[in-house]
Amino acid sequence: MTFEVHQKVLFRHCDPAGIVFFPRYFEMINDSLEAFFDQCLGTPWEGLLLSAGVPTAEIKARFTAPSRHGDILVLRIMIDRVGRTSMSYDMTAHAGSELRFEANGVLVHVDANGKPTPWPDALRRKLQDQKEEAA
Repeated sequence: MTFEVHQKVLFRHCDPAGIVFFPRYFEMINDSLEAFFDQCLGTPWEGLLLSAGVPTAEIKARFTAPSRHGDILVLRIMIDRVGRTSMSYDMTAHAGSELRFEANGVLVHVDANGKPTPWPDALRRKLQDQKEEAA
């Protein structure tokens, strides 16, 4: 399964030239991942973060075309790998049929002290199910 988030490019996302300032894409990526955990996995971060966390350990992005104020981006998340304490994902963003960026990253499940810790069994199963549905 591919999870989608629709994001209108707002004034706050843009630089003075009227195009998305690239760090704002990373905010959109994070917002999309938070929505994925909430809507797709039934694990809102505000609950998960009471005793654990899922920081980004690695992220790589390639920007292929500019996005402008008012564009509607469709961000798609696909789970690539589910490990004992981490997961990797691929993400794309399109406006219509045009690819605007593609990214991949790794999230690590950590305990309250910031140490990598195994995913809770139920959450790991849900992540694995999402990966298999996308295959």
